[in-house]
Amino acid sequence: MPEMTTEERIRDLESRNEAALQGGGKERLAKHKESGRLTARERLEVLLDPGSFVEFDRFVTHRCNDFGMANKKIPGDGVITGYGRINGKLVYVYSQDFTVFGGSLSATNSKKITKIQQMAIKNGAPVIGLNDSGGARIQEGVESLGGYADIFLRNTLASGVIPQISAILGPCAGGAVYSPAITDFIFMVKDTSYMFVTGPDVIKAVTHEEVTKKDLGGALTHSAKSGVAHFACEDDKHCLLMIRELLNFLPSNNIDDPPVLPPKDVVERIDERINTIVPDSSKKPYDMKELIKMIVDEGYFLEVQQHYAPNILIGFSRFNGRSVGIVANQPMNLAGCLDIKASVKAARFVRFCDAFNIPIVTLVDVPGFLPGTEQEYNGVIRHGAKLLYAYAEATVPKITIITRKAYGGAYDVMSSKHLRGDVNLAYPTAEIAVMGPDGAVNIIFREQIAKAGADTAVKDRLTEDYRTTFANPYKAAELGYIDEVIEPIQTRRRIIDALEMLKNKRDTNPPRKHGNIPL
Repeated sequence: MPEMTTEERIRDLESRNEAALQGGGKERLAKHKESGRLTARERLEVLLDPGSFVEFDRFVTHRCNDFGMANKKIPGDGVITGYGRINGKLVYVYSQDFTVFGGSLSATNSKKITKIQQMAIKNGAPVIGLNDSGGARIQEGVESLGGYADIFLRNTLASGVIPQISAILGPCAGGAVYSPAITDFIFMVKDTSYMFVTGPDVIKAVTHEEVTKKDLGGALTHSAKSGVAHFACEDDKHCLLMIRELLNFLPSNNIDDPPVLPPKDVVERIDERINTIVPDSSKKPYDMKELIKMIVDEGYFLEVQQHYAPNILIGFSRFNGRSVGIVANQPMNLAGCLDIKASVKAARFVRFCDAFNIPIVTLVDVPGFLPGTEQEYNGVIRHGAKLLYAYAEATVPKITIITRKAYGGAYDVMSSKHLRGDVNLAYPTAEIAVMGPDGAVNIIFREQIAKAGADTAVKDRLTEDYRTTFANPYKAAELGYIDEVIEPIQTRRRIIDALEMLKNKRDTNPPRKHGNIPL
């Protein structure tokens, strides 16, 4: 054969590129889009800044020759990998292509993914995985399973070093669910994405339970029941735009500071409603989310795990342009009590913020831990200790405001001064004590109340005396556990001042390999 000219070589390259861009072929791409999902490449176009994507390993194919696979080789082998930018920030990405072998993971897939994971760690940039896979490629046997483990290892080594984000944009089963589970945030899409270790057919065969894919592992199930997913999105595009929004709050790695954007809100802004948001009656609920919106920049709160453990709120906001993580009890649900789910939800968020230098603002209105045999039997002691551990370990700036109740061990746990809180404030409506007045009086004055019998005036007087003496912020302020009792209307300004004061904070933990959090 005569040697190819440069022009012929360029045409050959164009032909190969075109073949690779077709994925599993036009018919499969069309069928995929009929299901309401974007293609693997369309997803990258939505996620990344226009024209910023640079692809790696476009022509890589699998090495499997069993079960007729030698004649079934497609360029790229079902996963698109590379790097690009989101709002100008470098990110590494992989996007699984369900039109190629059902997006199944081969040893080649794994090598492509681990290559960008390693590059992301070296260059200090986030990794975003767009998952749409039927699991391990069965034809490759243990080699594909080993490929998953290679990815899991790098997920683990990257944890706390660079942000890792997973989007579930189709089925995600078996070993495919564990990589997302190790990452920092999981996004799912309603009606089109699923996660489960074993599918409905296996469950029916083993336990005789009948369940649909949606009920077993759909976006709403994992957002509200299991807590596996952090965000439930309407469709692929909404999901990808939400990832872009989340990254606006995060640094690129654990050495960088979180982003500071030009403030679009004035420091001195005051919302007069804030002075009356906490009800006069300590038994009456109010919406802590409304309070958050009154004090943060432009009233914007990017809530995380909105549908899971709603008795505690977590998410990101800004104060004078600075990114912060917010943790807040929600009196509208379970009176703001801490329970197993709330403790685990908040603990993981606190640890994420601490790993990536994001200051934590905590708003406290907690009557205690939720009582009951179900909580005790399921280990509320151990799970509650996770939140205590997370706050105690955190060395980022920690600002705490007690709006109303802070009773018992829950007072300690919610970023108290005793857990190295930097600035601890309280409203005049704060009640800081071992327990509520009713419970305390029943214990302290048990004999006097028993003697009084039906005369409730005695108990009422004792309860009021206790409330006046202890159920207020001033005893804690006298002891220095509260730095200042403030008028609620001062909240925004005090937080901004504290963040500015703490911006160069340096604190360390004792040298160690790692702690032993009560998992």
